[in-house]
Amino acid sequence: MNKLPVEQEQFMRRVSDIVDKLMPHQQIFQERLDRGVIIELLLNLFQKTFTSEEIGALNNQDLASRIEKIMILEAVSGTLNELSPAQIEIFDTVVEGR
Repeated sequence: MNKLPVEQEQFMRRVSDIVDKLMPHQQIFQERLDRGVIIELLLNLFQKTFTSEEIGALNNQDLASRIEKIMILEAVSGTLNELSPAQIEIFDTVVEGR
């Protein structure tokens, strides 16, 4: 069994706690996101984007804000794919300003 460095475990706990606080407050999160999948995605994304030092320097409010934005993006991505042709036409009309 691989043992994670203490910093990695602490960051994983921070991300999990924030996701657990955000999930109940947005119905779209509950309907469209799987807790385990979104936590894994967030951990991978942050670890690819930031150094360990930068991650450690993020305060919880800033981290929560970033996580919430990513969760919103993940929850609504693909929404247009679920629209019917009539709904897509309405959407296109509104976007084009007709």
